[in-house]
Amino acid sequence: MSETEAQPASSFVSDVLLWKRWQVSFAAIVVSTVAWLLLEWTDLPFLTICSDVLLLLIVLLFLHSNYATLRNRQPPTLPELVVSEEMVSNVAASFRVKINNVLLIAHDITIGKDFRVFFKVVICLWLLSVIGNIFSFFTLAYIGTLMMITIPALYRKYGDYVDKCCGVINHQFSKHYRIVDENVFNRLPHNIPKDKDS
Repeated sequence: MSETEAQPASSFVSDVLLWKRWQVSFAAIVVSTVAWLLLEWTDLPFLTICSDVLLLLIVLLFLHSNYATLRNRQPPTLPELVVSEEMVSNVAASFRVKINNVLLIAHDITIGKDFRVFFKVVICLWLLSVIGNIFSFFTLAYIGTLMMITIPALYRKYGDYVDKCCGVINHQFSKHYRIVDENVFNRLPHNIPKDKDS
């Protein structure tokens, strides 16, 4: 994919997130809300819903195409979707770098090189576990979609006030973290020594 092709796609996404194309942004919220209600309230499995939607789309396109042929009209043209080798190579290279970084961090955590990082990871995983018990995956995906569509536009409008509030919160959090760091973390060993044979 060339740079000129990538530019309009990123421009379109930023326009949707900033509500410059409000019809698409509103449609994204409506579609995600309907999908969430369908998945959460019907108790149908996700695979069943995807299969039913795809089946309905294929049948409608098939009927529309045959109806156009019967009436001697041009059948609808569908865009030809092709994944280029360059795009696959770029995605694979990007994933390889990210996965290697995650594996390096996981290695450092498991062998106990830095207790602070270990403690932060344990707290984050515990919080994810608690959140996962409260909300289902689809509810979290729905909340994430709503936040992704609404927060950039709100930040663009109220950015100065948000920055001011975040600065105060960050200052308070840093102050409390410094107290915990001085009283707890600095007393713990950074490198856990291996047990010596007696």
